[in-house]
Amino acid sequence: MQKAGFGRPADGSADDGAAGSAAAGVVHRLARRHETLATVESLTGGLLATSIVDIAGVSGIYRGGLVVYATELKGTLAGVPADLLSERGPVDPDVAAALAEGGRQRCGADWGVATTGVAGPEPQDSKPVGLVYVAVAGPNGGEVRQLALSGGREHVRAAAVVESLRLLAERIHAADAVEDGDVEADPGTAAGATRGGAGTAGAVRR
Repeated sequence: MQKAGFGRPADGSADDGAAGSAAAGVVHRLARRHETLATVESLTGGLLATSIVDIAGVSGIYRGGLVVYATELKGTLAGVPADLLSERGPVDPDVAAALAEGGRQRCGADWGVATTGVAGPEPQDSKPVGLVYVAVAGPNGGEVRQLALSGGREHVRAAAVVESLRLLAERIHAADAVEDGDVEADPGTAAGATRGGAGTAGAVRR
């Protein structure tokens, strides 16, 4: 699992312009690939879907999304295993992976992207404010990224949107490279492997 500590540009660029630019990039690339996308959101509460549907021409690639703010809805709507939610709580890398894969399957999309975390103002279940997991599930597996975001509630949510779109762009780029023959899928990485466990996405890149 990759961790981003900000350091990364997201801390200074998590605004509407950054989200719009990142969303436009993935929409256009998915359109070229003739592939579709679904979203599942917890802490971002629909901001990710909004950034995507703001892009002209998105109807050709965006299937739809789920906002599963309540923990139990992550199971009943997005298909996260109940035992996983019970054991780990909603802010967990495996839960993020399961959300992305669940959205992908339930919306009938090629790709799923998900967000879960603690936006604040208070910690949740001993998890600190700013701890966020973004996940992508795709045709060849998936990836989860752990974020340690600073700033207020609005900034955390906006940064989560930008980083989830960046992760999706990286996964699409990796798929392009495999298909173009530039790299081979490695069974030990997210590009070519899936991790066991009902409802989880692919192996987490470390």
